[in-house]
Amino acid sequence: MATIASHLRRIARRRQILFFPAFALVLFVPAGSLHFWQAWLFAFVFIASTSALAFYFMKHDPALIERRRAVGPAAESEPAQKIIMSMISAGFLLLVVVPGLDYRWHWSDVPTWLVLAADIGIVLSNAVFFVVMKQNSYAASTVRVEAGQPVISTGAYAVVRHPMYAGALLLLVCIPLALGSYWALLVLILLVPLLAWRLLDEERYLTLNLPGYADYCRRVRHRLIPGIW
Repeated sequence: MATIASHLRRIARRRQILFFPAFALVLFVPAGSLHFWQAWLFAFVFIASTSALAFYFMKHDPALIERRRAVGPAAESEPAQKIIMSMISAGFLLLVVVPGLDYRWHWSDVPTWLVLAADIGIVLSNAVFFVVMKQNSYAASTVRVEAGQPVISTGAYAVVRHPMYAGALLLLVCIPLALGSYWALLVLILLVPLLAWRLLDEERYLTLNLPGYADYCRRVRHRLIPGIW
């Protein structure tokens, strides 16, 4: 296990070397300024939160990190999921690019308290991810079923069928506000239906390929938001 964790840490370091400059480019180039303080704060909160998750699970559940390492359209095996993830990836890029343009052209005036509240929301979304991954070591980044994979029906999974996506929805709502942009919230008009499409297609796949999942769906009625859907 120590060897796997060391291997994953090396991969993580290589990815960070590529990720940090790219992340800075999409945040600050559209803004045309390094004085975009909301972006500095967001970058710190986002990177610190996601890195804390990664390093915790590298130590305590490296198999989970290995499952989540393959991500994006190319990693999906289902044709529909390749399309969905291509569109989600484009939408997420817009979600962080539009606020920079908003900052450059002064379209929005998001109060500081709301920016800070949204950054707290980003931390909370990662707390949701932490709880879900603690409860489900099979929570891969792609839609798939492994040999011997159980149906998780306790903890967060007893509340909604897709608690990971619930955390993702919170994250998507908070990112534009944390970056000081009301206009970027319009991107959610694209992303929320795509998230729902991915979720529904994943349920179709799991019902066909994961024994006991159909019974689980009958017991837990809500998919994403308790009492609503």
